[in-house]
Amino acid sequence: MTYIPPKVWSAADSDQGKFSGINRPTAGSRFEQELPVGDNPLQVYSLGTPNGIKVTVLLEELLELGITEAAYDLYQITIMDGDQFGSDFVAINPNSKIPAMVDKSGSEPVRVFESASILLYLADKFKEFIPKDPAQRTEVLNWLFWQTGAAPFLGGGFGHFFNYAPEKLEYPINRFTMETKRQLDLLDKELAKKPYIAGDDYTIADIAIWSWYGRLAQDKLYQGAYEFLDMASYQHLKAWTEKIAERPAVKRGVDAQYSPIK
Repeated sequence: MTYIPPKVWSAADSDQGKFSGINRPTAGSRFEQELPVGDNPLQVYSLGTPNGIKVTVLLEELLELGITEAAYDLYQITIMDGDQFGSDFVAINPNSKIPAMVDKSGSEPVRVFESASILLYLADKFKEFIPKDPAQRTEVLNWLFWQTGAAPFLGGGFGHFFNYAPEKLEYPINRFTMETKRQLDLLDKELAKKPYIAGDDYTIADIAIWSWYGRLAQDKLYQGAYEFLDMASYQHLKAWTEKIAERPAVKRGVDAQYSPIK
């Protein structure tokens, strides 16, 4: 049956599938909440999604370098239970999305939300995984911001309609598959020319992109997507993916998301 949009949309008439108990057209907190706070300088509230993995991977990379000030406490925010709408979490991130972080190492706590913002904050704070040279730094930021703009087509677009939507619809699956494969082709062609996405060095741009596209290339995002997208054909992307996956800090950063402090 063809869907005919009403003149005025109403949430009451909207089928959100498995997200029906969570999604609402309004922002803000829904209940009082007291989030735990640990003793380490950095408090991270997250879940093992691609965006969540980014932050713990970078923190583990910083710890690998011996930067003890990057010590963190990780607390799980179970988004399917609606934890992200509690008052304390909303005070950290009014957009109610994970991950979110509080840096309490200074005289006043600093809240940081949006995964790319957290990566940039930590890279600048500790002066690691981002170049000092302005042109090289800009190239890293080009790719960091590319990821923030591109990944919604992979996640909220392709991932949603291919994996989560209550019914398979040809048009949106075709639409977002086309764009996802264009993005994969772009990454594959770029990585044919250089060892890392922004040049010779491993940076926060690699961490951000690997957490989405690398996990896809490992067949760890959406069931059936690896074959459907013909991921085996993106050989340069796959080689980059495995090179990063073998880093000890990356392994710890991924594992941390599945064993947080509750």
